[in-house]
Amino acid sequence: MSATHPWSHIVITGASSGFGAEFARQLAPTAKTLILTARRADLLQSLADSLQSAHPGLTVHCLPCDLASESDRAALPARCTALGITPDCLINNAGLGEYGTFEDAEWSKLHQVLAVNITALTHLIHLFIPLLKTHPASAILNVSSLAGETPIPDFAVYASSKAYVTRLGEALRIELRPLGIRLTTLCPGPSPTQFGQTAQRPGQHLPTATFARKSPAHVVATGLRALAAGHADAFPGFIVWTSSRLLKLLPTPLLRLILSRRPRKARPINP
Repeated sequence: MSATHPWSHIVITGASSGFGAEFARQLAPTAKTLILTARRADLLQSLADSLQSAHPGLTVHCLPCDLASESDRAALPARCTALGITPDCLINNAGLGEYGTFEDAEWSKLHQVLAVNITALTHLIHLFIPLLKTHPASAILNVSSLAGETPIPDFAVYASSKAYVTRLGEALRIELRPLGIRLTTLCPGPSPTQFGQTAQRPGQHLPTATFARKSPAHVVATGLRALAAGHADAFPGFIVWTSSRLLKLLPTPLLRLILSRRPRKARPINP
């Protein structure tokens, strides 16, 4: 049975796959309108067709957008209002990773990670606040990561970008409360999505804690429950939740020692 969620008109970024597509699937039974945005228009349309077939009362709009582009982002609120829609929920799901040493990274890839994870997310919140605050009880869900709780060698830029997302969420949660906008930060650990494939460099596998892995369905359901309940954050799964608490308690010198001994090299893919 699908959970009932209180939002009617929902914008989901990075909706073409992974968590984004799962957010759409879980919200579809109770939403009136879903606005899906990502770069891959064909995948968005395929998802929209399947959702509307399964839920005849649902309207799905696909708004292809490159979130790394400021002009593309800036046009999104107007594209929504042109459809006659004033969103009451924004799900900032889009995100990128890049695994490997900072020295050997391509700047173009690091720039894209920063543009999507930090700049785009911040800009979208700023752009949609005027629309969200017209509703008596609207919401923002930012997808961060357990990685944002600690500096991770070889994942330095990604982890740091997610630390920004988490801290921004804590601050804006206080600022936006008087406007009637609740904000929750979802911090998943490992999950079998396409994220690892795009973050890893050619010919390598990322080291990952498979014992802490949770399905996209579990991660998304946890985030939506936390948002509906008005919680500040959500760490899906007992291991991820416990890890987040332990990381906050570890003295910095001990944390440095642990991180210096973690597996750092991505495993080569066997030919």
